[in-house]
Amino acid sequence: MKVPLDPNVRADLTFQTYGEGPTIADVFYLPLKKHRALEGWFMEAFRLREGRVQGLSFPFEAKQVSLSRAFPGRINAFHIHPKEPQHELWCVLEGTLLVWLVDVREGSPTQGVRQRFVLSGEEPGWLFIPAGVAHGYKASLEGALLLYAMSETFNREDPNEGRLPWDYFGKELWEEDRG
Repeated sequence: MKVPLDPNVRADLTFQTYGEGPTIADVFYLPLKKHRALEGWFMEAFRLREGRVQGLSFPFEAKQVSLSRAFPGRINAFHIHPKEPQHELWCVLEGTLLVWLVDVREGSPTQGVRQRFVLSGEEPGWLFIPAGVAHGYKASLEGALLLYAMSETFNREDPNEGRLPWDYFGKELWEEDRG
């Protein structure tokens, strides 16, 4: 460094990065288009043909579509669907979610990679989460409304939702940015 600093400060100094972080194989984000007018807006969520979502780079048959309201600051993490493969598409309609994905698929070329997304109702899009990728979110101070489609239906008698502790991959993932 060209500016001399106190050695203690220099040891603790970090620099924020602005580039893309590591990505997880098979995960993708597809932005949606809001058509705005003075009286409001319209947005097409997705088109289905025989249960298959059109326009995706990965074949996805929607078998269940659900809504989830996350109250302000809520952390809902981490879970995976290990009994049967289940893929998910997530879209935030209102508010904002900080989403973390972690590839826990044995033998995956990106096993262990953590990937961060910020999903917002202001700029909605579909986040594709493949089977075997642990996922969780933290709602912003305004909370969030999440629309999600699943490739399998929920079975109350034999739930396919394996849970890991919220801080399993590090509690720093959910810390507020106070920089």
